Amino acid sequence: MDVDKQETMEETILVGDDLMRGLPSPVIPKEIASHVLDGVEICDGILKNLFLLSTIIKQFYVTGLQINDIEPFCQDEIVLYRQCAEKRDKEIRERLQDSEYKLGFSMPLEEAKERATQLQSEITLLERRMILASGLEGMEGFRQRWSLHGQLGDTRKRLEALNSGIEKRGSQSSPVQETTPAVRNRWFFCRVISWYTQSSTVLKHIDPDIRNSLLAFLEQHPEAR
Repeated sequence: MDVDKQETMEETILVGDDLMRGLPSPVIPKEIASHVLDGVEICDGILKNLFLLSTIIKQFYVTGLQINDIEPFCQDEIVLYRQCAEKRDKEIRERLQDSEYKLGFSMPLEEAKERATQLQSEITLLERRMILASGLEGMEGFRQRWSLHGQLGDTRKRLEALNSGIEKRGSQSSPVQETTPAVRNRWFFCRVISWYTQSSTVLKHIDPDIRNSLLAFLEQHPEAR
């Protein structure tokens, strides 16, 4: 085997655009931002080091040429920031969905439905913007579609979580509805019938047809005994 003919593996140089390989960072509504971001590592320290390093590099020259493309000199910082950002965004998305679920479960029903309508309107607007961005060419068009795609997916999941909270509240309220006045009245009626049929004194003064009807009712509804 001729070693000289083997293809050599070139070193991969990460650039700023490589940070757009995954999903963009989620947009956090201001009304739940404090809850979502509480205790989350936002990677600001790594990002600050990256910008500081880029500022220092721009002050130097190599073979008489100014370094405009600084990414090859910031590989460690770019890798660290991408790893931190992926972990941060995953945690934020989970907290966003959890917050929407809790809102749908706990806030007043009318406000929860109004919030669901608002999120649906945001989804419709993002879909329209996505259609418009599909006609843009070049890197700017790619960046807009990348950003809108992420926002659209996050908003849809938030709406799903909110609706799940609303449905969960509805399913838990069903057993309570069984103790409505109509149900309680039926239970009281059954207990009265049971008392009448078990009292020998009362049975003597009841018409035989009525007594037989009451006994037949108790046979069909044993829970009344």
